[in-house]
Amino acid sequence: MGRGKRGKRGKDVIHKRFNSATLGAVFPMATTPSTTPDLFSFSSEPAPESARQRVQALRAELDEHNRRYYQEAAPTVSDQEYDRLYRELVDLEARYPELATADSPTRRVGGAPLSQFAQIRHQIPMLSLDNTYSEEEVAAFFVRLEKLIPGEKIETVIEPKVDGVAISLLYEQGKLRYAATRGDGTTGDDVTQNVRTIAGVPHRLSGKHVPELLEVRGEIYLPKARFAAINEERTAAGEAPFANPRNAAAGSLKQLDPAIVAQRGLGGIFYGLGVVKGADWATHREALAALRSLGLPVHDHVWIASTLEEVLGAIHELDQVRHGFPFETDGAVIKVDAARQREVLGYTAKSPRWAMAYKYKPEQAETRLREITIQVGRTGVLTPVAELDPVFVSGSTVSRATLHNEEEVARKDIRVGDTVVVEKAGEVIPAVVEVRKEKRPADSEVFKMPETCPSCHTPVVRDAEQVAIRCVNPSCPAQLKRRLEHFASRGAMDIEGLGEAMVDLLVERELTRDLADIYRLNLLKLASLPRMGEKSISNLLSAIEASKQQPLWRLIFGMGILHVGATSARALAAHYRLLDQLMAATSEELQRIPDVGPVVGPAIVQHFANPGTREVIEHLRAAGLNFGERDPEPAPATGGAFLGTTWVLTGTLSQPREEAAELIRAKGGKVTESVSKKTTYVLAGEEAGSKLEKAKKLGVRVLTEAEFRGMLEGAESSHQEGENK
Repeated sequence: MGRGKRGKRGKDVIHKRFNSATLGAVFPMATTPSTTPDLFSFSSEPAPESARQRVQALRAELDEHNRRYYQEAAPTVSDQEYDRLYRELVDLEARYPELATADSPTRRVGGAPLSQFAQIRHQIPMLSLDNTYSEEEVAAFFVRLEKLIPGEKIETVIEPKVDGVAISLLYEQGKLRYAATRGDGTTGDDVTQNVRTIAGVPHRLSGKHVPELLEVRGEIYLPKARFAAINEERTAAGEAPFANPRNAAAGSLKQLDPAIVAQRGLGGIFYGLGVVKGADWATHREALAALRSLGLPVHDHVWIASTLEEVLGAIHELDQVRHGFPFETDGAVIKVDAARQREVLGYTAKSPRWAMAYKYKPEQAETRLREITIQVGRTGVLTPVAELDPVFVSGSTVSRATLHNEEEVARKDIRVGDTVVVEKAGEVIPAVVEVRKEKRPADSEVFKMPETCPSCHTPVVRDAEQVAIRCVNPSCPAQLKRRLEHFASRGAMDIEGLGEAMVDLLVERELTRDLADIYRLNLLKLASLPRMGEKSISNLLSAIEASKQQPLWRLIFGMGILHVGATSARALAAHYRLLDQLMAATSEELQRIPDVGPVVGPAIVQHFANPGTREVIEHLRAAGLNFGERDPEPAPATGGAFLGTTWVLTGTLSQPREEAAELIRAKGGKVTESVSKKTTYVLAGEEAGSKLEKAKKLGVRVLTEAEFRGMLEGAESSHQEGENK
């Protein structure tokens, strides 16, 4: 999804002749009005309660959309819908300044870095671009340029706006030192090893004039052809297809195994700079030519315009040819070409005044909403889905679109029989964006969520905390399918071959009624299923058998306990060591564990208190799963500098951060995400950021990687000495 300022596909800015004074990349996060706040009608009266409530609701909704977009790479609304909500919040905060707070989505550049990766602090922040869907606002932008630089010819560069994942690469003496995602604009994820697998990204720069230091910024994308092929492979394997190329690219960069990334066939394209030493370019065009000469992929289609008519003409020309590009695009970026003029124009608090993104309106089509059906997820949440008369949109036929939840349906007043406007969010995800109420049938009725589950007919309950309607029957077939998929997923028990299509077959043929039935499958049962050959059966049974050896934390995560993610599952397994001890824990005990709070603790107790859950667990025990007894033993109680210590890892290490964390855990230490007075050590790699500063303030001991390796060697020597005695 192209979110103006939301951080995924913005364009870099090049400042002060594109040298070491450069202020780095602009990566969009959310739409900001091109008009400045002083053009709004400010109110001298206190904000009414209705405005306060609306601001609070908008922030909560935008935060949730940002979480899905940045952390899960699974957006649920279109660009225009997100931008509409964002603009409404901007307007309210401008009208009532007392409602503007530092933690508002309008004050943030992007999403938080991910905990699975080491962090890199950008030497120059990645800012964000103003964007618009309006040619009138492009005209206003050009008029502002002429007023700010009167009497000068202003040449602009127009480039495609790539629909990918923002990236920053640092080359020292021509050699790639690191690659980092945009993250929150200040700190990003270290994805160096993953980026090294991308064929088009050079490990070493070529050419005669290689700068001493060069930071390039651009996008990592999944080519459209490769996206289609991967989705065919995933569908054939019974796995859910990726929603769109951008999400697939983001998910690929999050992989902890670079070998998986290498198989995806990602591409890269670069269009801007961060820090530069040993080079000096007067214009953006010169900088792009230099990047190309150094072996970096840059845009082949770039327009030059010095009048508004030429700018708009370039935007229209780009729209005509962009669908032939190997990557997805969702707009055009207009930048002032000359570095000297950029310096004069300067910046606002979040964006350069010399650049703007124009976003093309997604292709839309009208169709009739025939029915609203209900999907049931693994936690029992009911989701309304629009069943549509098939309509061709953005290259394919659309017949279904998610409606997200009851509140969304009510807000848009969507009814069966309505004529609706459909578009593809990111040109891939079908979405209902508008209702043509003037075409509404006279006998239409307001939609109401069902009182019973459509799968098992159990009365549903309303979950006020999650604004959800939930089926609470643990034997619900629809929930069972999703629970089985989760249990078998790569992040949980990792049972290859047990994807969506296979799970549906097993449940429909009543070969699985709970998680334990997976371990009752055999050659005879699987042979009764269609299209199951001997090799497929053998591979699936082998994967099921291998899953019995998975560590306890994967089993806990795979059980699908409400609110328990992978991090919480690790903490629980490390604390209790055995599943039986976890099942016997009280809510109060659980809440004293890091990563387990007042919401998670009671959910765990409630999960294990269910007699059906207990019965399934006993069947899993009988099947021979590892309930913790086969996990590696913690470090011995005597000796060992790691025993009982608490660590925080920050900065860039010579190995993935998770590998270092596993070494610490194996020797009796604990790894947490935040620095506190209880932290024993902070392991600080290169580019360590705020965690290092906090450690210094709190007096927590900070170790370099060399000191950490020394501790490991000392712990190993002590262990060997103890064994020899």
